[in-house]
Amino acid sequence: MEWLTGIESIDWRALLATWGLKLIAGLLILVIGLKLAGWAARLAERALTRASVEATAVMFLRKVAYVVLLVLLILTVLSVFEVPMTSAFAVLGAAGLAIGLALKDSLANIASGVMLVTLKPFKVGDIVTINNETGKVESISIFQTCMRGPDNQTIVLPNSLVTNDSIINRTPDLVRRVELVIGISYSDSIDDARAAALEVMRAEPRIRPEPAADVLVYELGDNSVNLGIRCHVANGDWFAVKVGLTENIKKAFDRAGISIPFPQRDVHMYHHVVGDDGSQARPQFKLVAVEPDGAAAREHPARGGREAD
Repeated sequence: MEWLTGIESIDWRALLATWGLKLIAGLLILVIGLKLAGWAARLAERALTRASVEATAVMFLRKVAYVVLLVLLILTVLSVFEVPMTSAFAVLGAAGLAIGLALKDSLANIASGVMLVTLKPFKVGDIVTINNETGKVESISIFQTCMRGPDNQTIVLPNSLVTNDSIINRTPDLVRRVELVIGISYSDSIDDARAAALEVMRAEPRIRPEPAADVLVYELGDNSVNLGIRCHVANGDWFAVKVGLTENIKKAFDRAGISIPFPQRDVHMYHHVVGDDGSQARPQFKLVAVEPDGAAAREHPARGGREAD
């Protein structure tokens, strides 16, 4: 057994003395380095806070500093085991390329996180609408942004999605406009509808006097005269005021005899008596559908159908 002879010829004491000490030193450096990295990250956080840096940027920079310190710690541990730094950097470069290709979406999230911290379109505590999701921002990390929705649900959005979509910041200390579009019948009075809507808005204490509430004619639609009912409230009162106005204006219109129409189509039936060379007359019916916009219609008396022009 040549391999047994080779094992017996190894100087285990020298090997243990050499690599055992290196192993112990590497573990000590790793344990102490982890504690020092955490301490340094907390120290940087306190320094940034004292420098009045925005809280979102402080959290993000602390995590970045901790990751950088961990990379330096790993390189230090490898040097203890006499791993050539040139080889280590080559391995790290190859590994970084492979990881970069495999985690390109994650790297995009990291780049987007840096943009969010740098450009600051919003901060922790702001109420924002992103990708049709509205909520209060709770945290901005390297990879994702977390929000608390109106139903107390947690909304997690990748940072790349945040920067690629429109961001609407609805910070609570700002004023927000309530805008309702309500249609009334062409036979109803616009002035009566305006007076009823303004009376409802004057009775709502949460509506701000400036800018003043108003009622405008937005559009002469196919089936209704569309009124734009507008007022301004504190952002925190927006939803409650909007739903309250919708209900109260409907009740006010009912009391004033103002109808809110719905899309409809009038169908007219005509009866024609056709004689054929003195033969017995036979009835023929024709259906004509009048489109809401007044478009003409082509008739097919034989089968009672029609085609719109």
